[in-house]
Amino acid sequence: MDSLRKALSGDTPVRAPLVLNPLMAKMAEAAGFPALYLGGGATGYAKVALEANLNLTEMVQAGADIRAVTALPLILDAAAGWGDPMHMGRTIGMAEGAGFAAIEIEDQLLPKRAHHHIGIEHMVPQELMEAKVREAVRARRDPDFLIIGRSNGVRASDMDDALRRAEGYRKAGADLLLLSPRNPEEARRIGERLGPPLMHICRPGGLAAMGLTLAEMHALGIRIIVDPVTPLLAAYEAMGAIYQELAGGFAVTARSPEDWEDLQERMHSTIGLEALLAIEKETVERD
Repeated sequence: MDSLRKALSGDTPVRAPLVLNPLMAKMAEAAGFPALYLGGGATGYAKVALEANLNLTEMVQAGADIRAVTALPLILDAAAGWGDPMHMGRTIGMAEGAGFAAIEIEDQLLPKRAHHHIGIEHMVPQELMEAKVREAVRARRDPDFLIIGRSNGVRASDMDDALRRAEGYRKAGADLLLLSPRNPEEARRIGERLGPPLMHICRPGGLAAMGLTLAEMHALGIRIIVDPVTPLLAAYEAMGAIYQELAGGFAVTARSPEDWEDLQERMHSTIGLEALLAIEKETVERD
């Protein structure tokens, strides 16, 4: 696995799109992305349960499945880390064991609440979050494993509180800081106050919603940019349309049978079917 920490020194931000499973990971890899992101919010949506109902074990299992098919660095959205400072040892140990390159931990109340999805945050005291970051750093075995300290204070309290919290998390040992500015002005204020390395999570549509380019984001100190939901929204729309068409006469006429066969062959190529068939031909399927 290439070092995500080393990639932070590049001249453009590391771009990490959402992946929820091995197939999405292989498709993102084929598109040329240098890193991947296993998002809690999108995983919760996919399970029709919300991020608040996810646990450490299922996220680690999803990460292990993804890492089994790609060497790209994978970032874990660990929500609030599934515990208090005492619990960070197991959280970090399992994340490292599953092959993640980084973990994102936010200053939210546990158990997390669904209200997070409508902009209502329940933040823990800064001192408690600082202690969680310190214990996460203490538990780390691989020096290249990144600890990302996230504060939702920009929208939950105010910018001054968010900046103070971020400075505290950095002093506690966080390798990157994540604050979620809502516009270019907030992004510039964060960049000027904190400096690199910062991480940014995009709204749906990627950087189009922010109105800043990759170069401009890099100049503000942002070293990792994540899109946590756009691929899932696009898949949701596409699958919904197909289900609606199938529900009519159980026939999809927008594509020819040949088109469907071509699409399936492309998927076979993504998952490496030919290589697996070749192994069988050389071993158990020989004439």
